[in-house]
Amino acid sequence: MSGTLRVVALVGPTASGKSEAALALAEALGAEIVSADSRQVYRGLDIGTAKPSPEERRRVRHHLIDVVDPDARFDAARFRTMALDAMRDIANRGRAIVVCGGTGFYVRALLHGLFTGPGADPDLRLAFRERERMFGAGTLHRDLAAVDPATAGRLHERDLVRIVRALEVVRVTGRTISSWQAEHAFGSTEVTPLVIGCARARDELTSRIERRCRAMVDAGLLDEIRDLWARGFGATLPPLDSVGYREMGRVLRAEVDFDTGFADFTRATRRLAKRQRTWWRRDPRVEWFHPDRQRAALMRRVATWLELPCPSPTSTSSSLSPR
Repeated sequence: MSGTLRVVALVGPTASGKSEAALALAEALGAEIVSADSRQVYRGLDIGTAKPSPEERRRVRHHLIDVVDPDARFDAARFRTMALDAMRDIANRGRAIVVCGGTGFYVRALLHGLFTGPGADPDLRLAFRERERMFGAGTLHRDLAAVDPATAGRLHERDLVRIVRALEVVRVTGRTISSWQAEHAFGSTEVTPLVIGCARARDELTSRIERRCRAMVDAGLLDEIRDLWARGFGATLPPLDSVGYREMGRVLRAEVDFDTGFADFTRATRRLAKRQRTWWRRDPRVEWFHPDRQRAALMRRVATWLELPCPSPTSTSSSLSPR
């Protein structure tokens, strides 16, 4: 492990308590947090991404938040480069590193490397997206399932960025992206990680999701969407066509009433959490803890792995409690 960055990564489904646990760990261990959330990189997407509050960012320094505007291109490769730079800076200053991961692919790219593949073909990508427009939602996902069922099986049919990329790789190289990734094996040696999963029972998580969605609306999610649109960031931009912004945006456009839009929002969030749970449960490297009931054990495991004195869990109880 000599010469690598020692990193604690907190992962798990949305609303499982990752942010609270990461904040508590960072405060107790004198660490800084690197966000691995593919939507928190965008300026202005605050409420709908559960971005850490200004007060939380004053308590603990956060990185990879508010990096680009919503209409900027941002992908896992750019994220990895920026995150590694931030992590080296943190380590050089003698601080511990906590990665808080809401986007599984970003966490995997950061911790284990990334298969880059052939360069982008803008004309080909445009043709794929035109096919989706002409023949309806789900067309490209079905196309991908026919040639690369392994990749299609882990992607939602609305994840057009990754679906188009997978189809592009097949068209350009004659091989599936899943076969390239298996060959690559994500064998980066730049990072030595301890991956901690935040585990909650399904009913408990469902209840937290309902409360979280309601809290976002009460905090002004509709006003946030309206403001982003007024600033010229349209609803079709990928960040604004994501969970929460998509469903509540339909309410603002009077396509559905509030109750229907909110029900769609909570349903989409539950589905997202299910996909995230499945993603992480397949990874044998994840060590699972309940972030509230097993807080002391979680803190001991991290402190021991980092070879630091174990902090008292009582000092972080308020940060680790559910919101």
